Amino acid sequence: MTLISSVSQLVSTSRRSILATTLLYAAALTIRSTSAVGNDVEIAALSTGRNDGTGSVTTSDGAKIFYKDWGPKSAQPIVFHHGWPLSADDWDAQMLFFLGKGFRVIAHDRRGHGRSSHVGDGHDMDHYAADVAALVQQLDLRNAIHVGHSTGGGEAARYVARHGRDRVAKLVLIGAVPPLMLKTESNPGGLPLKVFDGLRGRLAANRPQFYHEFASGPFYGYNRPGAEPSQATIWNWWRQGMMGSAKAHYDGIKAFSETDFSEDLKSIAVPTLVLHGSDDQIVPVADSAPLSARLLKHSTLKIYDLLPHGCCTTHPDIVNGDLLRFVTA
Repeated sequence: MTLISSVSQLVSTSRRSILATTLLYAAALTIRSTSAVGNDVEIAALSTGRNDGTGSVTTSDGAKIFYKDWGPKSAQPIVFHHGWPLSADDWDAQMLFFLGKGFRVIAHDRRGHGRSSHVGDGHDMDHYAADVAALVQQLDLRNAIHVGHSTGGGEAARYVARHGRDRVAKLVLIGAVPPLMLKTESNPGGLPLKVFDGLRGRLAANRPQFYHEFASGPFYGYNRPGAEPSQATIWNWWRQGMMGSAKAHYDGIKAFSETDFSEDLKSIAVPTLVLHGSDDQIVPVADSAPLSARLLKHSTLKIYDLLPHGCCTTHPDIVNGDLLRFVTA
C-alpha cells in the first residue's frame, strides 16, 4: 500500500445534466459470471440505445438501467458509479474532463435512481453489481477503469470482485463505504445502527426536506464555519435525489451501511486508488479508506485534508488531476 496525504484549496464548479432516452434497437443476451466470493449470477439483458450517447439495459428481473456513453468506442473506457441517492449526473465534472482527454466515459443510474426504472426490489449490492455486469457486457467494455464514489464505491468493488475478471484494468474508490460502515463486534469503529435508522426515519417522514438539509449541510461540508454554500449545487443534489424512488433510497440505506466488502476487497488484484476527505461527515475516514487500502492487494491511499464527502463536486480540479495521473500511469 502506498500512502499519500495532501492539503487542497476550494475550487468551485457548476453542474450540468442530460435527460434523454429513446428506443433505437433491441438485442437480447444472457451471460453467466462466477462470483469470486459468492454464488454464480445469471444476468439477462435487453439493450436499447440511441446515437445521442444515452441508452438502457433491461436486466433479467425487469430493471431498466439508464446509462450515458460518450466518446470514441475505441478509447479506453472509464465507468463511473454514483453515490446514494444520486444519479449519473453527479459525475458531470469528471465525465466532461475525461471526455476531453480522449477517454470513453460511461455512467449509469443505479436501479431505482434517476432515470432507471423504479423497481420495487433488488436494492442490494448483489443486484447493483449484477446490473453493472449486464451493462458492461452489453457495451463490451474491456480494459476498463471503474470509479466509485460513496455507495458507488461499494458497488464498484463488488462488481470488480465478482464480475470484473479480464475486463477491469484499474479501480478507484472515492469517499467509499467499504469495508463496512455499520458498527459491529468485529468493526467497533463503525457507526451505530441508530444513525442509519435515523436516516430512514427522516426519509420516510419528509424526503424533500431531508434531502435539502442533507445537501445543505454535511454532504458538501456547508455546515462548517466559513463555508460558502452553493445553492445551485444544493438544488442539483436535491433534483437528482427526488428523481429516484423513495423505496429504492430507503432500502439502499441498508445496502450501503450493512454490507461487508472485506472479502471483495481481498480478492481484488488490480491497482486501486483510494481517495478520501479527512472532513468526510458521511463516511468517516478512520473506519473506511485506510482499512480498505490495507485489504486491497495493490492500493494507493490519499487523504485530502479538510475535504468533504462531496469532494468530486466541491474540488473537481484536485480530484480530476489525481484521477488522471492514476489512470495514465
